[in-house]
Amino acid sequence: MAIVDRMTALTEYIDAWIAADADRIARAVTEHCHITECYGPVYRGRDTVHQWAQTWFDKGGVVHRWEVTDHIVTGDREIAEWNFECTWAGERAGFEGATIARHESGLIRTLREYQTTAPLYDWHGTWR
Repeated sequence: MAIVDRMTALTEYIDAWIAADADRIARAVTEHCHITECYGPVYRGRDTVHQWAQTWFDKGGVVHRWEVTDHIVTGDREIAEWNFECTWAGERAGFEGATIARHESGLIRTLREYQTTAPLYDWHGTWR
């Protein structure tokens, strides 16, 4: 396994979200892809992914930052940890998370996101 610093299926997908380009997002996934977003929705198929992305942008969604902090590619799998910041429904928010993706013919076949659900803190004997 190696940390990568080149364009991959996952980094293309992330860059397309930053660019607010629903067509490019759809081109980054296979026709029969399966995307599981960290908030719970599952998007099945390229057409559904395109509709989701376009609707999100049309309703004012903006990705301000999606910074990959660790990225590993091995065979047909990619794993990335990241910091994300967006505006949705008029609210700007940010969180940390991770993505696990599987490729097929250079495109994303499956992708699952995980996110932190609360601000991180150092534990010193008690919980917040």
